[in-house]
Amino acid sequence: MAESLVSLKNIQKSFGPVDVLKGVDLDIYEGKVTALVGDNGAGKSTLIKGLAGVQPYDSGEVSFRGSGVALNSPRDAAELGIEVVYQDLALCENLDIVQNMFLGREETTTGTLNEAQMEYAAAQALSSLSVKTVRSVRQTVSSLSGGQRQTVAIARTVLRDARLVILDEPTAALGVAQTEQVLNLVTRLAENGIAVLIISHNLQDVFKVADEIAVLYLGNMVAQLQASETTTNEVISYITGMGIETKEAV
Repeated sequence: MAESLVSLKNIQKSFGPVDVLKGVDLDIYEGKVTALVGDNGAGKSTLIKGLAGVQPYDSGEVSFRGSGVALNSPRDAAELGIEVVYQDLALCENLDIVQNMFLGREETTTGTLNEAQMEYAAAQALSSLSVKTVRSVRQTVSSLSGGQRQTVAIARTVLRDARLVILDEPTAALGVAQTEQVLNLVTRLAENGIAVLIISHNLQDVFKVADEIAVLYLGNMVAQLQASETTTNEVISYITGMGIETKEAV
């Protein structure tokens, strides 16, 4: 397989006496969807917060395109093109789509907001993902459905030239049609050459979009599987720890 975009080696993180990540390895590839799964308390949130620079790892190596990097702050991650869409989406309901997509990174011309340029760029970002469900980029977020809001949050990462997009439970609390819409977006991100790391408890969704499935169990990376070569039952066995016992017994 080609060289990974992001490679984690022997990643460790503790909070006081509690070891949350215990030497985790993970490779993430451009144009591929990697699903990170595991039960509550497995260490998924801690792993992605480290990648986002929010909670730097205690030790281990992080490589980006083969070169070692330090992720000591969200700015470090953003400069590499690592963007996270958290479950709460971090959207402002009273602002429209354009304003949300450029929040904190507004385009200006001689000190004045360049509304036309921002509107065009927002529309292009949505178009690149073949989004047709948003009526106007000037709709306020408060008027959007849950699926449309997730669409805006994902399109914002494209606008920021993301190389790795991390999606935290992107289909949580969505209906069937909205879930399908978001999963299609995930696939299109990968088709555009972007690396995608999706964190989800919904294995049905995972198997629809993932190329690889990485399983965390109590802070250990216990399995990294090709989605096409595994089954839901096998993944569940690793999530619950049963698969580890079986592997060790062989």
